[in-house]
Amino acid sequence: MAQKKAGGSTKNGRDSNSKRLGIKIFNNNYVNKGSIIIKQNGSKYCSGKNTFFSKNYYIQSLINGIVYFVNKKKKVYINVINVFK
Repeated sequence: MAQKKAGGSTKNGRDSNSKRLGIKIFNNNYVNKGSIIIKQNGSKYCSGKNTFFSKNYYIQSLINGIVYFVNKKKKVYINVINVFK
């Protein structure tokens, strides 16, 4: 007697949904307060001035302003500069 019913032979039939990671607002573009600039897994990009890491390593802006990417010591920092002073 068989112990299991015939269930098919595919073991590799699963695939995950895409997570839509990456840069959402590019360099020299305007950003609103609280907007997501980058979605990432881990800290590939670092938060700089007027930005912060959210719980998923997403980088968000703290103020309204212009986004700037800065290379320092093999890391890319994201800054938001206020243009309305």
